[in-house]
Amino acid sequence: MRKHVIITGGAGFIGSHLVDRLLAEGGWNVTVVDNFDPLYPRAAKEANLALHKHDPAFRLEEGDILDGTTVEGVLQRMGQGPVVLVHLAARVGVRQSLLDPIGYHRTNVTGTLALLELARKYRVQRFVLASSSSVYGEHPAVPWKESLGDLHPISPYAVSKWTAEAFARVYARLHGLDTAVLRFFTVYGPRQRPDLAIHSFFRKISEGQPIRQFGDGSSRRDYTYVDDIIDGVRAAMEAPLTSSNGHGAHEVFNLGNSATVTLRELIDAIEREAGRKAIIEQCPAQAGDVSQTYANVDKAGQFLGFVPKTRLAAGLHQFAQWYQGLVPEAGHLTLP
Repeated sequence: MRKHVIITGGAGFIGSHLVDRLLAEGGWNVTVVDNFDPLYPRAAKEANLALHKHDPAFRLEEGDILDGTTVEGVLQRMGQGPVVLVHLAARVGVRQSLLDPIGYHRTNVTGTLALLELARKYRVQRFVLASSSSVYGEHPAVPWKESLGDLHPISPYAVSKWTAEAFARVYARLHGLDTAVLRFFTVYGPRQRPDLAIHSFFRKISEGQPIRQFGDGSSRRDYTYVDDIIDGVRAAMEAPLTSSNGHGAHEVFNLGNSATVTLRELIDAIEREAGRKAIIEQCPAQAGDVSQTYANVDKAGQFLGFVPKTRLAAGLHQFAQWYQGLVPEAGHLTLP
């Protein structure tokens, strides 16, 4: 019997890599639900999935998670066989969330809750929720473990992810829904959105345009290559999880590289890969940005067999090869 997976946001950066992995494995019917939000150019999203458009095991449904009819229609058509729902669709970005906190809450909290309700109603086998390292806020106990309490997220985006996590935990307890929450740490690689730092920096440095450095360059991030993230997501779809007292299983996992890199070190590494020096425009540190992120991945290693394999230099080289292959037709990927 073939297994079914629904991937919300599956035409995007991480989602499309997961589609590639599952269809290469075989044995999966893969349905992507994506609303083609203009933040990520539509042509780029369509290109992400172009390889699979004639694959009978693949289906693309355009729709919004806030309109439950799209996902419910998919669940109704799936019939027999186990169903996993991987929820990647979200409004993302700390700085943008300061401008539209209500919109972020609507998509990331209300949208997640709507999907959890459908997962309960249709007895989905497992609900995998993409969360973020931002939920840790400025917690001083680095590297961060999932067991840390007293978290204080410092942006509307981070709060929306923290609240979505709480709803997943409640649905596991009340309705027996197996849930796996994955806290991603600064994912990068081929297909990354053009507005995100590595993509934007690489393009602007390559073209001799100035880049904006927020703060003094000492902020640190745990940059994680997309293939390593997909290893973790794939394992979370089926790995045994712990349940107790008749409740559904519920686990939270960090997916990070478990190493930190300063902003200045990142720029230096991109300069080496691009073969040009950066023109740096110094800007004040931004409200809502944390000073560091740093993942302890011991739990993900124990439950999921997760071991990050890609160092920053190797990951940036893979990104550069992808980017340079797109340069002749990259107009649709360019953002101001």
